[in-house]
Amino acid sequence: MQLSVLIPVLDEQDNILPLLEELYAALAAGPAFEVLVIDDGSTDDTAARVERVLSEYPTLRLIRHASRAGKSAALIAGARAAQGTWLAFMDGDRQNDPADIPAMLDSALVDTSLALVNGIRRRRQDTLSKRLASRVANTIRQAMLRDDCPDTGCGLKLIRRDLFLDLPFIDCLHRFIPALVKGRGRAYANLPVNDRPRIAGTSKYTNLHRAAVGLWDLFGIMWLLRRQKRPAAVTEVKAP
Repeated sequence: MQLSVLIPVLDEQDNILPLLEELYAALAAGPAFEVLVIDDGSTDDTAARVERVLSEYPTLRLIRHASRAGKSAALIAGARAAQGTWLAFMDGDRQNDPADIPAMLDSALVDTSLALVNGIRRRRQDTLSKRLASRVANTIRQAMLRDDCPDTGCGLKLIRRDLFLDLPFIDCLHRFIPALVKGRGRAYANLPVNDRPRIAGTSKYTNLHRAAVGLWDLFGIMWLLRRQKRPAAVTEVKAP
């Protein structure tokens, strides 16, 4: 299987079924794929609604956390269970557009040097305070990590499964994937994608929470990148 789509969700009962309908329509003409919904301890009807449509979508899978573990933990759980060579990440709030995934996969298949295609949101459909906070955070992060990524917070990403599972399992992993991929010496591309307004449910983060947690995470990633030493290439010499 070439593609596994991972959707981490927390209390998105009014978004998940419309998102799945959109997603399957967008990917119907492409290569074989599967969809994994990772429910991160939802307390609403999210998991039950996905369970009710499992028979309607033969390649749909549901993974559940007994309690909330965070977005990075959900992505790791999904990646471990996935069968695809490539993993597509998208948020469960319907702000990411499933129609962007085929172009991301095409980019990776055309340029075989790419290990990651990172979505860059065009005309963000968020509040002014969120847009300003993200702009400041992205500026600081780029200056300190030099990851060449103007929008690491976009939930829409495409990455090789083997590479993702080789990244360090840390709670802030999903926020720093471009920096960690670049730190491994792997090539990645930024691709403009659509951003849509949230029409149901509520955001799980506040600007203050992101700033407080993100600062500590940033210093942690800087330390990690400086401490990792990896050879440019590894080859085995066999007897003649």
